[in-house]
Amino acid sequence: MGLSSRSAVAIHALTMLGRWNDRSLTSAEIADSLASNPVLVRRILGSLRDAGLVLSTEGRGGGWTLARKPREITLYDAFAAVEEGPVLSRHAHPPSDACEVGRHMQAVLEAEFRAAEHAMEVRLGRTTVEHLVQQTLARERELTH
Repeated sequence: MGLSSRSAVAIHALTMLGRWNDRSLTSAEIADSLASNPVLVRRILGSLRDAGLVLSTEGRGGGWTLARKPREITLYDAFAAVEEGPVLSRHAHPPSDACEVGRHMQAVLEAEFRAAEHAMEVRLGRTTVEHLVQQTLARERELTH
């Protein structure tokens, strides 16, 4: 399927929730930060809720909060909650068996692509929402001083 923007939206939303972890945020507040549509944000937040990463409360004063501490949620958690299928696209249809390259390319690419995807999973698994909150706060301090 390939990587979509859902991961970036999910990580952005989780970072906002981690930054203001002492209160709930509405999907409209998160959408404003993304310069996006609240409906899209609600859809992504719904996937994050299904994965156990966020909680929602309805009614006055309701909104979205993290289900776990920001240091307990990795970028890979967010990625896995909203993306489906492999990151790198495979052949849409099998190559020709009559060609020595075609006959072996799927197996060769599968090994390479899987190794690359595993490396991405490991890297995203090392970075937490707390880490992103700290990075954004540090950048904000640099900007204002």
